Formats: sequence, C-alpha cells, structure tokens
Amino acid sequence: MITYSTAALLFPAISLIMLAYTNRFLALAALVRSLHAKYLEHRQGGVLKGQIGNLRFRLKLIRQMQGMGVLSFIACIACVYAIYLENVILIETTFALSLLFFTISLVLSFIEIHFSNRALELELSDMEEHDDKSLVKYLKKKLDPRKKSSETKDSDIQ
Repeated sequence: MITYSTAALLFPAISLIMLAYTNRFLALAALVRSLHAKYLEHRQGGVLKGQIGNLRFRLKLIRQMQGMGVLSFIACIACVYAIYLENVILIETTFALSLLFFTISLVLSFIEIHFSNRALELELSDMEEHDDKSLVKYLKKKLDPRKKSSETKDSDIQ
C-alpha cells in the first residue's frame, strides 16, 4: 500500500522540475524580447523568422510542461488526502495520475530541449558560411583529413 512517505517523495521532485520549467520560461521570455528588439532594428527575415517560429512552439511546450507539472502536484496532493481517508482505490488512482502527469511533463521537456538545440543550430548556421545545419555532417566536413592535407599544402606554399 502507498504511504504518506511514498506520496511525499513526489513533492520535492515536482517542485524542482517546476522551478526548472520556470527558469526555462524566463530565459525564453528574455530571448523573445531580445529578438523583438533585433527584429525592430533590422527588419530582416531568414534566421530571425525561423527563430521566432521556434520560440512560439517552445513557449507552447513550456506552457504544457508547466500545466502537466501542476496537474501532477494536484494529483499528488489528492493522493495524500486519499491516504488520510484510507481509500485504497483513490490512493492508487491519484498516485498513478500524479506519476503519469509527471512523466508527460518530462517527455514534453525532452521535446522542448530538442527544439532548443535546433534553435541554437539555426543561430550558428547564420554565423557560419556553411549551409549544412546537421552537426554530424558539419563535424565530418571540419574533420575531413583530405581537407586538412590540402590546407597544409597551401600553408607550405606560402
């Protein structure tokens, strides 16, 4: 049977993840403000428009992550109350819901991290001269021994 201490284990985990989500949201809010200023200053498309679309999607994901975290917290509180009432079916149901909501929140966080990395790759592609946004292909191109040997031959000539 689930006890108070079992249900109580979720409280610090949920609190910490909610704090992390809030920090991600605040960082994105600052980035949106920065991009807005850059957009007003330059009125350029390209990477900036890609970043804006990416940020919109990430903000939606963070809202959903936070929502699932809140639902997980509420279900956990309901579980503790069910333990107080000694209602086994309600205990098991609310605890399972709390775990489910917490898991969904973490999966959404994983997806948001993926899109965060894509946004950084987009930003980097704007600063570099290559068109390839794939990190693996970029590294292969940079680490290609044939390219290094031709660069070495060029430097020997000079």
